[in-house]
Amino acid sequence: MIPFVSTNLSFAESPYYIDFSKVLNQSKAGKEAQDFLKAKFESEAKKFSEEEKKLRKEESEIISKKKLITNEEYQKKVEALRKKVSQLQKNKQNSLKNIAKLRDKSKTELLKNLNPLMKEYMEKNKIRIVLDKKSILLGDVKLDLTDEIIELLNKKVKSIKLK
Repeated sequence: MIPFVSTNLSFAESPYYIDFSKVLNQSKAGKEAQDFLKAKFESEAKKFSEEEKKLRKEESEIISKKKLITNEEYQKKVEALRKKVSQLQKNKQNSLKNIAKLRDKSKTELLKNLNPLMKEYMEKNKIRIVLDKKSILLGDVKLDLTDEIIELLNKKVKSIKLK
């Protein structure tokens, strides 16, 4: 007779999964960050739209005065307008880069708060592995921890400072 040694450590056998994009978008802190970024983007877009209108108006004024001013003066005004348009495009690109940086910062900050919370949850519930839902083709909804993690994250993290 061969003795069998049981190595059951009472850990959950199935791998669980979490939808990280749902956590990032639907947690209180994640929603607040998304709303802030959306408002900032819309504000910047409105500002640049107004500047573009002013430049179009200036362009049409220059064109209307073309026959009334010297060619040299016309060229100077066109060149000045081109510089303004170029500067506007640079400002627009910088604004989009800044918003992208803020978005990355908010994601990093949220994940920084999420990782210890996940680790604690895994230890408490004796879970060995949690996968990202994106990596799973099919899975039992009973193995989805997303809503529970969002609930825990909402209790721990109310907002993220982005300013």
